[in-house]
Amino acid sequence: MLSFFLRIMRQRSGGSSYVCVQLLQTLNILFENIRNETSLYYLLSNNHVNSIIVHKFDFSDEEVMAYYISFLKTLSLKLNAHTIHFFYNEHTNDFPLYTEAIKFFNHPESMVRIAVRTLTLNVYRVDDSSMLAFIRDRTAAPYFSNIVWFIGKHIQELDSCVRNDADHQSQNRLSDLVAEHLDHLHYLNDILCLNITDLNHVLTDHLLHKLLIPLYIYSLSLNRKKPSATDVACDAVGRFPVTSRGSQNSSPKSHDVTNGKVSSVVALFLLSQVFLILSHSPLVQSLAWIILKTDRSVFEKGVDKLLEHYEREKERRALEEEVPSDVCCGEEVSDGETNLNITDEEKERMATGPVEGAATLVDHPFLETVYDAIDCTENDYAALFALSLLYAMANNSGVTSDTTEQVLKPKKSFISKSSSLSKDVRYTYNTYLADKILQIIIFSCQPSCRVRLVTLELALKLFVQLAVCDGKNILLESHKSTIETAKTQSLALLRNFYKSEEIFLDMFEHEYCDMSKGSLNVEWLCMDSAILLPPTGTPMTGIDFIKRLPCGEVERARRAIRVYFLIRNLVLTLTGEVETQLPLTNPQCCVQIDQALDLSIPRYNSDLIACTVVWKDGTKMRRFLVIDILQLILVEPDTKRLGWGVAKLVGFLQDIEVTGDKDDSRCLHITIHRPISGATTNRVPLLNAKFVFDDNIRCMAAKQRLTKGRIKARQKKMQHIARLLEIPGQSGPPSPAFAGQGAFSGGRPSRACRPSLLGGPRAGPGLAAPRREGSPGVLHRADEARRRGGGESPSRLTSLRRENEPSVGKKEIRSRDNSSTRGRSREGSPRMPRPRSEEIPLELMKKAPNSIIDMAPKIAIMPRPHTPRTVIEAEPSTSSENQNPKENTLVTSISEETSFIAEETDKEAVESL
Repeated sequence: MLSFFLRIMRQRSGGSSYVCVQLLQTLNILFENIRNETSLYYLLSNNHVNSIIVHKFDFSDEEVMAYYISFLKTLSLKLNAHTIHFFYNEHTNDFPLYTEAIKFFNHPESMVRIAVRTLTLNVYRVDDSSMLAFIRDRTAAPYFSNIVWFIGKHIQELDSCVRNDADHQSQNRLSDLVAEHLDHLHYLNDILCLNITDLNHVLTDHLLHKLLIPLYIYSLSLNRKKPSATDVACDAVGRFPVTSRGSQNSSPKSHDVTNGKVSSVVALFLLSQVFLILSHSPLVQSLAWIILKTDRSVFEKGVDKLLEHYEREKERRALEEEVPSDVCCGEEVSDGETNLNITDEEKERMATGPVEGAATLVDHPFLETVYDAIDCTENDYAALFALSLLYAMANNSGVTSDTTEQVLKPKKSFISKSSSLSKDVRYTYNTYLADKILQIIIFSCQPSCRVRLVTLELALKLFVQLAVCDGKNILLESHKSTIETAKTQSLALLRNFYKSEEIFLDMFEHEYCDMSKGSLNVEWLCMDSAILLPPTGTPMTGIDFIKRLPCGEVERARRAIRVYFLIRNLVLTLTGEVETQLPLTNPQCCVQIDQALDLSIPRYNSDLIACTVVWKDGTKMRRFLVIDILQLILVEPDTKRLGWGVAKLVGFLQDIEVTGDKDDSRCLHITIHRPISGATTNRVPLLNAKFVFDDNIRCMAAKQRLTKGRIKARQKKMQHIARLLEIPGQSGPPSPAFAGQGAFSGGRPSRACRPSLLGGPRAGPGLAAPRREGSPGVLHRADEARRRGGGESPSRLTSLRRENEPSVGKKEIRSRDNSSTRGRSREGSPRMPRPRSEEIPLELMKKAPNSIIDMAPKIAIMPRPHTPRTVIEAEPSTSSENQNPKENTLVTSISEETSFIAEETDKEAVESL
């Protein structure tokens, strides 16, 4: 049948293409579904399949091209040590399946290119020495040479797109070019990871001589005195041309690649991708050594001389490693020397490269370019790619530690003591690079800096690798002080945005949850083509927030929060401490769904309200509403235990919205939003239902408790944030709970209103305020500050008006003060009665009298006045001038506590006059 198929394909009729499509589709389905090896052998015998492969199809027909390349890929999936002989003819030295497929390696259609790469990898995986020798001798050099050439041509297009798209108008084109370059690198890495020695040697040689060094690395050099040396090295990229079937470029031209180098920014970006993807040690080790160690004198001689110099250095290091370790230890620095106090000759001998000083960097042009790019004085455009390259080199498994030590990672050395046989451990690190990174950190803490969050986070990741070795912080004292300065500046930056509005708390928790999902993935970062364009500050480009500059006040606040979190995490990492203050809500202390609750304890039964929950679909359920400190809980009675309930729905009070029903005073519409747990801003409500209570009194009580609970829950978290930000003089913002409570809704009440709050215009000392049980002498600090400074007033208009009021009854007040012995009452006593929203919580009142009440920082235990009094002078109903001394005394024996409260009440009445 295969012979008949082949004969039909060779017919020259007008509709032959339709027949070829049908036959290729049939063969593809046939080979794809064969499971029996005997049947497969029958189909592959007589060489008919190879004849079909080399048939001259009309590849201008896209349908024919698609089915043909799919047929070849299906055949490659059937290759193994037994079937390879049906395709590779050792006697004729022919391998049509492979040779015909690689002609389409640069086809315009991406599906075709991917199929070719898959086919070649399937071929390379077959363990057959004769077949691999054929590929090495006949096709490896031409095929790899053309791959390198087309990658170089592709890089030129990418660089041109970056240069001409400063306004972010061609992001789709740039994204396609970056994705194609990533595909090339992953394909090369797949070949190298097969560990076929002969193929790896050929491929590595082509990559180093024709692509990575002349085009990628040499683009980093700032002063190319002899550009012809690199141009000559690039002239060979057009060698070994292979006729490409189905491609417009039949023979590559060498002058297309050698017209110029790419920009240093693009070169840094591409090299970062190389070190993040490729891990073949002979390849990445040579690239890392050339970037970090190359002298300018060797660089100017060209690629070939540069690689020869690297081979000599590698042989010399191999000889040094054979020297016994005890001989080397005798040459260590003494205890009195500084960390980097070694001569240039020792640096060269130890092959640690330049670590600090501009004079040393002049001799290393590539490393000098990378260090100069880290400068963020104007912006962080190039700094992001320089940091990415350094991080990728430091974490590449193929780069040996002797290359990165003292440059990208700390160096650990042992120092022998003359008095004993023990040895001290000494750590040294690259202080020059550390200074550069610390400069970025300091810049990031400034209000008007142009450093993106992603640059700061990457700089911190690299800095931690420099500063921590064996779990120890090895920073110098100067660098430690710089970190403390950055911490102080980050706190000051965030304090500027600290407000009592709800949006700040939501942003704070949102950013923390977003950062808690995981640290920055540098490999994913370098897959984003958007970072290749100049930094922008508008969100209209669709670029992620951390990869662009902030826009508007809200995004500046988000950035300040992120900077604070990053610096805080750095400090905790360097000190070896564990985060104990964040997140603001501890999930372990919260009630979970289906958790059994003892409703008899005061924590739950004090606010237990029965209600009927009506869902949107009309479903009704009878529940009990429990309002905890931070949560709203819907409880269903437990059928097994009396007085217990099971939590069926749990939501945070800070995320609720409560509205009344205009038609029914017994109903409330409650919406509970889901807790912030990711980067999404669309929070689907956890609950959106109508709550029907037994009467309007219970409905009003539930609404009041929910509203106050929401305010207190948010205030508690804001106070926690205030403590984290070390805001001086307060533990949190003024509580919104004091606003909107009857006569206090507009701030402090006027003087004319105060007597009515005390029970009358002339309240006497006998009308003392009710005594507080279990908390004698307890005074809220926040209340005292508010009463002294009027912190709850929304504006200063009221206070200014009071200052301008005429002095009414000053003489009367002065005479009363002179005639009274109450002038020794404590200063700063309350000027108004304490509203119920400020009362001590119920759970604290119910504690034992001897128990310690921990309400800091909102409550302070003040000493009780030490003025013993048993006789209280009653205040007359007339002016002080008409007082009767005999009627001025009320012989009443009361406690010191009542006396103290009466003093406050009396003084309040005096001030109201």
